[in-house]
Amino acid sequence: MKLLRIGNPNQEKPAVIDKNGIIKDLSSVIEDLNQKTINQETIEIIKNTDSNKLPEISKKTRIGACVSNPQKFIGIGLNYSDHAEETGMKPPKEPIIFIKANSCISGPNDNVIIPNNSLKTDWEIELGIIIGKKAKYIAEKESFNHIFGFCIVNDISEREFQLERSGQWDKGKGSDTFGPIGPYIVTKDEIANVQNLNLKLKVNGKIMQEGNTKKMIFGVGYIVSYLSNFMTLYPGDIITTGTPPGVGMAKKPEVFLKPGDEMILEIDRLGFQKQKVISNQ
Repeated sequence: MKLLRIGNPNQEKPAVIDKNGIIKDLSSVIEDLNQKTINQETIEIIKNTDSNKLPEISKKTRIGACVSNPQKFIGIGLNYSDHAEETGMKPPKEPIIFIKANSCISGPNDNVIIPNNSLKTDWEIELGIIIGKKAKYIAEKESFNHIFGFCIVNDISEREFQLERSGQWDKGKGSDTFGPIGPYIVTKDEIANVQNLNLKLKVNGKIMQEGNTKKMIFGVGYIVSYLSNFMTLYPGDIITTGTPPGVGMAKKPEVFLKPGDEMILEIDRLGFQKQKVISNQ
């Protein structure tokens, strides 16, 4: 099942893509895709709804972020072995955790704004986990019982803010528009093996990142279990799981985003994102 949110900013409606690829309005069935509705019960309700009776939504309508107002947007750093190698950093012994500000969340095709005083805004295609059931002190073997589905995340990062301005990574991760998610949540039952998905990111038509989730140092199940030992995870929480090689700061010479650039992101079975980069003017 592919679930998404359609409409202008702050006016999005929940929707589903039916078997014919048509976007159908779910607002008569659920209020939104949020902490209250991102659960197995909602999946069953939608399965039992006659999609032929749901209003059709034009594919030209803006796609919003696929989750509304999550409690948490959690990042995992340096989680691909080949990305760690390209940066010259040692693979971590435990997951590196950071928090992205909820205010950075944007739609998958919305413009990305370069913040004031930025010289090193960078791209990062990542697999996103959407939690569907409260998780606290859970074992790794239980993790998938607490996952609702998956989506694409562009974990946009300002490298000077993140790495050169002292303190934690968060200041380089949370600027407005630094968290495009979607286009939709794909429920976990549609992903046969989440640890074998290809990821690709292009900038201005040139492939910058290519990777596969099998290169994760810490897999999806481990990450959810690990995090549940440090914070309670709730339905709608987003976990972005690290990026494969090819980020701008690892290029020789370094390459960073500038106004007018265009990014296209793709993960197997999770769709596409397309973003234009603009200045904060």
